[in-house]
Amino acid sequence: MGTTGMLMLVLILAISLIIFLTIRLKIHAFVALLTACLFIGFTTGMPLDKMLKSIELGMGGFLGMLAPILALGAIVGKMMEVSGGAERLSRTMIKALGKRNSHWAMMIVGYICGIPVFFQVGIVLLMPLLFCVAIEAGMSLVTVGIPMIIGLLTVHCIVPPHPAAMAVAVGLKADVGKVILYGLIVGLPAAALAGPIFGKLVGNKFKLNPPEHLCKAEPTPEENLPPFGITLFTILFPLLLMISKTILEFALGKAHPCMAYVNFIGDPVTALFLAVILSYWTLGLNRGMDMERIRKFSEIAIGPMAAILLIIGASGAFNKILMDSGIGAAIKSLLMEWHINPLVLAWCVAAIMRFAVGGATIAMITAVGLVVPLLPLYPGLDPALVAVAIGTGSIGFSHVNDPGFWFVKEYFGMPMGDLFKTYTLSSTIASVAGLITLLIFSQFIS
Repeated sequence: MGTTGMLMLVLILAISLIIFLTIRLKIHAFVALLTACLFIGFTTGMPLDKMLKSIELGMGGFLGMLAPILALGAIVGKMMEVSGGAERLSRTMIKALGKRNSHWAMMIVGYICGIPVFFQVGIVLLMPLLFCVAIEAGMSLVTVGIPMIIGLLTVHCIVPPHPAAMAVAVGLKADVGKVILYGLIVGLPAAALAGPIFGKLVGNKFKLNPPEHLCKAEPTPEENLPPFGITLFTILFPLLLMISKTILEFALGKAHPCMAYVNFIGDPVTALFLAVILSYWTLGLNRGMDMERIRKFSEIAIGPMAAILLIIGASGAFNKILMDSGIGAAIKSLLMEWHINPLVLAWCVAAIMRFAVGGATIAMITAVGLVVPLLPLYPGLDPALVAVAIGTGSIGFSHVNDPGFWFVKEYFGMPMGDLFKTYTLSSTIASVAGLITLLIFSQFIS
């Protein structure tokens, strides 16, 4: 076996080690990724000091930008949660679209609410609303619930500032504004097909048996909810700033004197910082909260980010050690002999990792390390498209090794077989539809 073959064997063993440690031994993903880093370093003969330096630089390089972004994004999501913003969005959308289209309204609500909050948080936040909507509209809980779940999951995987999506954008050195814009464009038809359309087809064939306390949830009085316009503006504000930066750069050119200010305001850190300040007013002080309550909500939001940051930092170390050990060059050498669309390849890598390791976050950030060596082979390829390809690949194939799968099962109260036929199948439809949409979309912008 040649050098390339040996290095690829080491890579396969390292990925298998991650899967074994996280799935079989239930070891935390942070420890599993660091173990894989050390395994690669020792088996490829890296000098000890270089091995440690790669881990250190890899973690620091990823977290340097991501840490403040993720913390600020979590605060915006928390402010939306405690203010009743999600309930306001759902009520307004259902009123605008009509009760007959409640399944479409819940998909849009999930799509919008999924921008600032995590997938699991979005489920907790929106599930009580789901029952109110389904009863009022006279629809099956599955018909309304699947669109909501898919809306949350799609945005979670492909649109920054979600942790994995942002880590992918940073790892590929992609324009974050483009990733957001492309992700929203590609994700919407995928979520529509796998959500309202699929949910309508299967809605009456399955039943939910949710926890009893959720079924008894009472709607919040109208006067206690924030206005629709200001809620929507607050959620979309950081995305608008980041997308505007990309659009103005295209319209004015990078050398324009105004671009220094545009780049500053449209930077993800600045955009999310301004969004936090805005949310403190629109969803906090303006709703009768004092700064002490807002401070406590901010602390609650930031706390759970520690585990996410550690996993992302370890994935940065994994990606760095792949490159420094020579495995990155081996991947590049091997793939030069293949003739496959790079977006399809990126999607396949993410989908395989998603199926193997379970969680979308670890699948995406592990996939980056395998895809980065490809980029020099396609100098004209926009990294933002690759980022979206990885995101769409990570949406589907959720099954028993995915924590999100069990989270959905707990809240939906479905038998395992029915969950495979609804949630797993719908997420996979969204993943495949996202890839097809991305391939079509890439033809128009290339």
